Amino acid sequence: MTTTRAMRLAAAASTAYQRVFATSRVAPLLSRPRPVRRSGYELELTVQAVRAEADDVVSVVLAAPDGGPLPTWIPGAHLDVFLPSGRQRQYSLCGAPGDRSSYRIAVRRIDGGEGGEGGSREIHDTVHAGGTLRVRGPRNAFPLAAADAYLFVAAGIGITPILPMVRTCHDQGVPWRLVYLGRSRASMPFLGELAAFDSGTVEIRPDDECGPPSLGDILPLAPDGAAVYLCGPPPLMRPARDLLRASNPRASLHTERFSPLPVSGGAPFEIFLRRTGVTVEVGPGETALTAIGRVADVPYSCRQGFCGTCKVRVLDGDVEHRDRLLAPADRRDSMLLCVSRATGRLVIDR
Repeated sequence: MTTTRAMRLAAAASTAYQRVFATSRVAPLLSRPRPVRRSGYELELTVQAVRAEADDVVSVVLAAPDGGPLPTWIPGAHLDVFLPSGRQRQYSLCGAPGDRSSYRIAVRRIDGGEGGEGGSREIHDTVHAGGTLRVRGPRNAFPLAAADAYLFVAAGIGITPILPMVRTCHDQGVPWRLVYLGRSRASMPFLGELAAFDSGTVEIRPDDECGPPSLGDILPLAPDGAAVYLCGPPPLMRPARDLLRASNPRASLHTERFSPLPVSGGAPFEIFLRRTGVTVEVGPGETALTAIGRVADVPYSCRQGFCGTCKVRVLDGDVEHRDRLLAPADRRDSMLLCVSRATGRLVIDR
């Protein structure tokens, strides 16, 4: 299937959904969060522009090669991006949801992280205007729920899924407030863009001006019963649910993190790779993905149990499933290596 035909089919399939979105006060009946939808469409898109947005942050603008409309999306959506090296990574769409002429993602360069795999470095070093990138999606694991008011809390590059939500609330006249955290103003992308959204309140709180952030001070800013959206590193997000329950029990909390959760409640187990004949020991504080990665290449993307990139077939053993993707029927003989574990020995088809 050609890229152009795939885009036309994807666009046609979502036309009715987009009509509802355009006429809704906030977003299309989003009071019930939707699971990630695995799109069958992989698109080869042209890189229109690569722009510096902050220290070590670039945005990448993608468009159809023929200039045609791209598949629709709603705030919170992301793209699976296939990098030239073969690595696959996920990046939130951070442009205008109503603009189907292009997609925009933003990537912070992390030289010492990402498990040593260097996905962000590759984007910064090898992606240039005029090139192409293969993507899949858009998909959404962080949808904007219907609410009467919103408090958005974004830390650093966590602004990327939040920015389209702020834009939507601004366009639809829904009460909102954003608290934007970062190391310094120079490290925080899209400050100028946010300044144009004057229907709500934007608080910029860089550490070098305001000190370390405290959710105990921020979460009480949410109106009674508001939807609170939080995207940032695990240390910031970990106490959020208990703090919000204490300060605003009628509020709803919606979170997305840009790094995997630490392994908790893990016990050591072993995995036998049937095709390679290697047994791998998985420690109590590491994922199966990390352990297998020491001896073999494993494709992965989200590292949080919802995209399915690291799915493998289980030939023997009992899996302790911790993912948010697999249906009950799939759990009988499959697992996601990035989050799931076992109580004993596993044999997998690898």
